[in-house]
Amino acid sequence: MLEICCGSFEDALTAWEAGAKRVELNSALHLGGLTPSAACLDLVKKKTGLQVICMVRPRGAGFCYTSSQKEQMFAEAEELLDHGSDGLAFGFLGPEGEIDQAATEQMTKLIHRYQKTAVFHRAFDCVKDPDAAAQQLIALNVDRILTSGLEDKAWDGIPVISRLQQQYGKQIEILAGSGINASNAREIMEKTGISQVHSSCRAWREDPTTRGERVSYSFGPAPWEMAYDMVSKDLVRKMVELGL
Repeated sequence: MLEICCGSFEDALTAWEAGAKRVELNSALHLGGLTPSAACLDLVKKKTGLQVICMVRPRGAGFCYTSSQKEQMFAEAEELLDHGSDGLAFGFLGPEGEIDQAATEQMTKLIHRYQKTAVFHRAFDCVKDPDAAAQQLIALNVDRILTSGLEDKAWDGIPVISRLQQQYGKQIEILAGSGINASNAREIMEKTGISQVHSSCRAWREDPTTRGERVSYSFGPAPWEMAYDMVSKDLVRKMVELGL
């Protein structure tokens, strides 16, 4: 299974047209992905046949949330599920990098009440003990873990991803993400034993109004200071052609 990380309705439409079957739907990918709007989800469900996992994340930075931030997350989660999301990606951590078990259990129960998929996202890559964290998520009935093996890129996290798959893959799905593309996806899958990967298939498109004479809304790295990120149809097709 190939999952494409999308930041908009347009991204999801591109992924669908290129042959993808599942997407993680976000907003603000330059912040690592935040909660998408219900309207965006409605468009994706109306215009495509994609399986849609929606991100639930109220802000950038880490995953240790205040009570009001959690309140917002649960309200957004219920709204997205009411609008037909096929699952939700979320992550709750305590201040020492441990799984926030109470919030994780509450979110998982909410998702399962709708008979949808509960995905603990790459907050997992900030835990102190991946084995203990995986065991806790299994006990809490989470369906899937998205991870780069606690490294910046999944290629460097192959040893941890492989161990997670070998020890826990029959109890919880392991989805590898970060830096996965058509040149390394198959090898990562072969080395780890996983059967699904998560890829951004990222490209850049220029917007000439990104900067004014005295203001800038730029967030892209050089040489993309005048551009925004988007899903590339060609890159998705290359992944699909691998048989994913």
